Amino acid sequence: MTDPADLRRQLAGTIPTADPAWRHALQSVPRELFLGDALFRLAGTQWEPVHRDQTDPGEWLRLVYQDTTWVTQIDGVNAADACGPMTGRPTSSSTLPSLIVRMLDLAGIRDGDKVLEIGTGTGYSTAILCDRLADERVFSVENDEGLAAAAADRIHTAGHHPTLITADGLAGHKDGAEYDALIATCAVRHIPPAWLNQVRAGGTITTTISGWMFASGLIRLTVHDDGTATGRFTGDQIGYMLARPHERPPRPTYYQHPGHTRPTRVNPALLDDWTGHFLAQLAAPSAELMNTTSGVILVDVATGSQAWTEPAGDGWHVHQHGPLNLWDQVENALTTWQSAGSLPQSDFGMTAEPDGTQRVWLDAPDGPSWDLPV
Repeated sequence: MTDPADLRRQLAGTIPTADPAWRHALQSVPRELFLGDALFRLAGTQWEPVHRDQTDPGEWLRLVYQDTTWVTQIDGVNAADACGPMTGRPTSSSTLPSLIVRMLDLAGIRDGDKVLEIGTGTGYSTAILCDRLADERVFSVENDEGLAAAAADRIHTAGHHPTLITADGLAGHKDGAEYDALIATCAVRHIPPAWLNQVRAGGTITTTISGWMFASGLIRLTVHDDGTATGRFTGDQIGYMLARPHERPPRPTYYQHPGHTRPTRVNPALLDDWTGHFLAQLAAPSAELMNTTSGVILVDVATGSQAWTEPAGDGWHVHQHGPLNLWDQVENALTTWQSAGSLPQSDFGMTAEPDGTQRVWLDAPDGPSWDLPV
């Protein structure tokens, strides 16, 4: 099967959604238009560019219509400009269609809603929104000027003319406020105040909360009359790239320091669990996490503090160095979680207050909580 319309219908039929309007959008919007002339495919530890003009047309379309996130930019280099395999981190991608629909379903978008999308990217998800809503109801912000220009061309070629803004998405777009829903296709360490101010009371903010350990939690917040926003995490094991202003700053080369040593109270393997990883990030929000064959390493970007674990007999020892006892912070959070029954991430929620305070809580708003780095 190489007919694009047939491939779109086939893809749409595999996407779980209770709203037929999103399935219609998947059948209508040509994803091949938004992927352009090249994409990156992971080959071992490198990103290999796949160029459309060097690929069999049928194979290219089959790649396009896989329910897969295709990376389109590595460290600011577009796939079309890459001459060979690259190493680095993705800085733009075309999100897998099922996740786009999951976000839109979660946001509860209905006919007539006015929606602000943070992160236009390739423009594919913007066009899906336009297919469902009138173009004048869709606003989309992209920080990268080159990506914004390419996305605008493709969206217009697809026959849609929403309001497209090239700016810092963390500032939202106040000229279009108030919005019924805000959807972010990038992750954030905390909810930007502008988002809270630009969504109407009763409206929703759908995003992923992430951080410098690259743990992630998908959440829909509802904005209330008093300016507070609350919601629960879904438990979906998905993640987006961090918004560029929220990315981790460079860290000097890591050198291990012994520090003070003690037995651990929990197995470091708990950080391999989706929720355990998320908790570690909440407990030590300015730290990054590295895994080794013998344990884990935590390094605080702000202070240089570090903690590293190693096997010791039937258990583990931790070495901590610097002004912050990083493992103590993480261990306390993990033991609190275990005492509550090791609840899944869907039993966590979040509250964002008008005064700027934002916290993630366990089980109930008055339960154990951790402040986000606002």
